[in-house]
Amino acid sequence: MRHIISLLLENESGALSRVSGLFSARGYNIESLTVAPTDDPSLSRMTIVTSGSEQIIEQITKQLNKLIDVVRLIDLTPHRHIEREMMLVKVKVTDNTGREEAKRLTDIFRGNIVDVSQETYVIELTGHGSKLDSFLEALQNFPVMEVVRSGVMGIARGDVALHL
Repeated sequence: MRHIISLLLENESGALSRVSGLFSARGYNIESLTVAPTDDPSLSRMTIVTSGSEQIIEQITKQLNKLIDVVRLIDLTPHRHIEREMMLVKVKVTDNTGREEAKRLTDIFRGNIVDVSQETYVIELTGHGSKLDSFLEALQNFPVMEVVRSGVMGIARGDVALHL
């Protein structure tokens, strides 16, 4: 089963390496990993997407909690939560028809064209991973030059929160 684990950790060098090392040392796969500083510059928030049985996820969370850098941890999966991912796609658009169709698809998926050149558009799209996948499928008539995805970010709904 797929799980989204969110954690607060010390914002210092080597913290990311220790977390990812824990996964690799035990043969667990990280499907997605995002990390950035929080409003408190001494802390970073990391979101990890991984898969495994309940026992494996329990083992992962126990091992993560043992790391000195980890301040707090929550598995968002059993809670109502919001997850988003961002994607940038560079597509080749060489004629007016292609430009209009790319613009129409971008509008349908509520994306933004963030860069325009004579032959390319860079399109920004945010949403659930399945929405991003569907957009890529819709672009099948366009030569896609590049795709960059951020990885999953997640936050619990309501009163559940990851904080000190």
